[in-house]
Amino acid sequence: MSLPATMPANDRVSIELGDDGVAQVRLIRADKMNALDPEMFARIIEAGSVLQRMKGLRAVVLSGEGKAFCAGLDTASFARTPSPDEPELTERTYGNSNKFQQVAMQWRKLQVPVIAALHGVCFGGGLQIASGADIRIAHPETRMAIMELKWGLVPDMGGYALWRGLVRDDVLRELVYTNREFSGAEAQGLGLATYVDDNPIERATAIASEIANRNPHAIRGAKRLHAAMIERDTDAILLEESIEQHAIMRTKNQVEAVMAGMAKRRPTFEDV
Repeated sequence: MSLPATMPANDRVSIELGDDGVAQVRLIRADKMNALDPEMFARIIEAGSVLQRMKGLRAVVLSGEGKAFCAGLDTASFARTPSPDEPELTERTYGNSNKFQQVAMQWRKLQVPVIAALHGVCFGGGLQIASGADIRIAHPETRMAIMELKWGLVPDMGGYALWRGLVRDDVLRELVYTNREFSGAEAQGLGLATYVDDNPIERATAIASEIANRNPHAIRGAKRLHAAMIERDTDAILLEESIEQHAIMRTKNQVEAVMAGMAKRRPTFEDV
């Protein structure tokens, strides 16, 4: 029997998989408000790899310990001299992404839904990581900003790919060009938060638990279709819908969903 995928002990990211298949993924560099240093980038990517291989995974809750979700790039990194063998930003080292983009894009690439719980501070790269989640729950007083222009940079951690369909174009331009700060309560109206809640982790976990009670094959198929909806034309989307449905119909889990619904009982699904 193969051992389940686990996250090696470290001081940046932790993973705890519950009995219901919901994984609590936490950024744990609380003393630095979970700011992104080279080790944090490496550990977040490692966590994504662990989750991709994890058996029984149904949904993910992504949060930060301490006073913040993520304060963005650790400013100490500005003075860091890149290693001579470090890949250029234009090199695609993780499929279609570089290392810095992968920490945000990997949540969209993950087969199961990801719900981010935001509190405290969610700036710059932290906001781009949160944008990679399927759903975002923000405390109303969360401080948020697309921060990169403050440092004379552009957002380059997947934000432009992830904000499609979330934020109206002119609104996004204003947020990027001015790097103005906004609250979690305002973020919902802007399109950067799904819900506002005084206890974002509790709300995110409740949604994840509800998702975990659905046919896991259908949930994964639906997530693939959401990606296709943004990236493909109408004809391709219609075909993908049919392909996904054909693969699911009359399978054991789909039949179980029908039987449990008719009997008004909790379904028992086979893991993917």
